[in-house]
Amino acid sequence: MTSQTFNILDRKVGAGEPPYLIAEMSANHNGSLERALRIVDEAARAGADAIKLQTYTADTMTLKVDAPGFVIDDPDSLWHGRHLYDLYEDAHTPWDWHEPIINHARALGLACFSSTFDETAVDFLESLGVPAYKIASFELVDLPLVRKVAATGKPMIMSTGMASLAEIDEAVRAARDAGNRSIVLLKCTSTYPASPEHTNIATIPHLRQAFGTMVGLSDHTMGCGVSVAAVALGAVLIEKHFTLARADGGVDSTFSMEPHELRQLREEADRAALAVGNVTYGGGASERTSKSHRRSLYITRDLAAGETIDQSAIRAIRPGHGLPPKFLDTLIGKTVKRDVGRGTPVTWDLLA
Repeated sequence: MTSQTFNILDRKVGAGEPPYLIAEMSANHNGSLERALRIVDEAARAGADAIKLQTYTADTMTLKVDAPGFVIDDPDSLWHGRHLYDLYEDAHTPWDWHEPIINHARALGLACFSSTFDETAVDFLESLGVPAYKIASFELVDLPLVRKVAATGKPMIMSTGMASLAEIDEAVRAARDAGNRSIVLLKCTSTYPASPEHTNIATIPHLRQAFGTMVGLSDHTMGCGVSVAAVALGAVLIEKHFTLARADGGVDSTFSMEPHELRQLREEADRAALAVGNVTYGGGASERTSKSHRRSLYITRDLAAGETIDQSAIRAIRPGHGLPPKFLDTLIGKTVKRDVGRGTPVTWDLLA
């Protein structure tokens, strides 16, 4: 079985904890280290637990060739018509920026880790002492990479994206066989942006049951509604792309959250997690005084000792200090053993 709680730095991740909130910087630095550091500042102010980078170069991702498959031909893609190599060249975070970003995040109390896309990136990130790793949904089928990351012994967050159950099983087994039990699987829809109707967060409890892991959501939808609903279904971790302002443009800006939206997500996700609670019936401690506002049986006119209770002498009203209304028919025709005034709650010791 996978560990059902683990720590990333000093922050516990798991059921019963506030949802772990990752602000994904991705390419929203727009080629500026200064902007990248400002993104870290705003993520900390908004209440994120972590800032996440992506560690690759264009050369570790693809080839610079004009051949089929190396140009994005999906007409619905944000990046339609772009060469993969050029896209990754624009979007990558320079490796010499990682250390200052990581250090800045730590100074603000944020964890900073990365999606790693090849083995050289893992070695580089290990040299920087990152506290966790992300396996992106497109890399989930790269089992040698999964094993390499798992062997670090650090928490692994793996997006499932387009993966079949069999492919997810292979990745989880590869991580466990390499000795890693600190795994969170993320439900993820690999479209950018994603629509709520294609997000299928009902998969979250199924993933948890199928693989015995903690589960979260990598959310590419707009707003925070889908993420909040995911928390209600048991997501312990939420990842959202994050930028200073969508109007600034950039590769990922269209589907990224702005600071005020991330702050709202922090508040609403925490509320959702608190609201899930436990299976309870009968009212909790906070509802104890509310029971007095239920209807109960009361005497509605003065009765002398020995007088019979008829329909005109008893009624179900508020407050709730008398017998429950279910005893109304039983009490009709009974006699009282002492004088009873109007407004007296009916109790068994009134009866002769």
